[in-house]
Amino acid sequence: MEQANISELLTEQRNERTRHLDRLSIEEIAELMNREDETVALSVRKALPQITAAIERIVEALRSGGRLIYIGAGTSGRLGVLDASECPPTFGVSPELVQGIIAGGDRAIRHAIENAEDDAEAGRRDAAAVVTAHDAVVGITASGRTPYVIAAIQEARRIGAVTASISCNSGTPLSAAAEWPIEVPVGPEIVTGSTRLKAGTAQKLVLNMLSTVTMIQLGKVHDNLMVNVQATNHKLKQRVVHIVMDATGVDRPTAADYCERAGGDARVAILMQRYAIGREEALDALKRARDHFGEADKLLAGR
Repeated sequence: MEQANISELLTEQRNERTRHLDRLSIEEIAELMNREDETVALSVRKALPQITAAIERIVEALRSGGRLIYIGAGTSGRLGVLDASECPPTFGVSPELVQGIIAGGDRAIRHAIENAEDDAEAGRRDAAAVVTAHDAVVGITASGRTPYVIAAIQEARRIGAVTASISCNSGTPLSAAAEWPIEVPVGPEIVTGSTRLKAGTAQKLVLNMLSTVTMIQLGKVHDNLMVNVQATNHKLKQRVVHIVMDATGVDRPTAADYCERAGGDARVAILMQRYAIGREEALDALKRARDHFGEADKLLAGR
């Protein structure tokens, strides 16, 4: 795969606003970094039409039984793994539903394996081993030119999956490879070429949108409450009680009682309280609604 001259990339340019960075005080550097970070959200805002289009395709894929798979290298890969790993505890979904693949494998999550990103064949191989035609696959790379990620997206598209991409330059090869490209050109970094900074922040913001909006559309959120949260520790058990209180208006002891009878499932507790039903009936409604809380609520309301 032919490589572009890295010096031509926007993410590799020197930032004129951060010249003499090493001569500034700690406070001055922190203030400068904060000012630069303020520009990232504005860059993401400009990409909202692209982000919306990609989310629409992702939701369609998951509603049809597919999965959301992130593929990246280095910092971008780690951000994909991070976003995927947060979905089960936050939205109560299977770890299989949202997955993160990183160049170099799991070891690359903690240890930099910089040459892994250049292995296009590994990208094709890793995608072929996981992706199906039902899935939605998002390639993530700040430069938009990483061979591993481009090859993975090309393979995913050949298989028939929905393909999207996130890059922080314009007109990238990755964007050309994906059906639904997202480009967030955040400009030169504070430290030249350190794309874990503004580019990484932009990618994190976009990934937040992709997974969160998708899960909302799949009924994993009620109002603005994460009713699918898994109560796996003391803090989360308390959060579930608060969610039930907020959703139903009952007091803490009553909410705690419903949570206990619901087996710690906020959705079940809310439905039990709202419709004066037992745990099994609430679970049956959720099953019939394919775990979409809003649809389960409608089913019970229309009895």
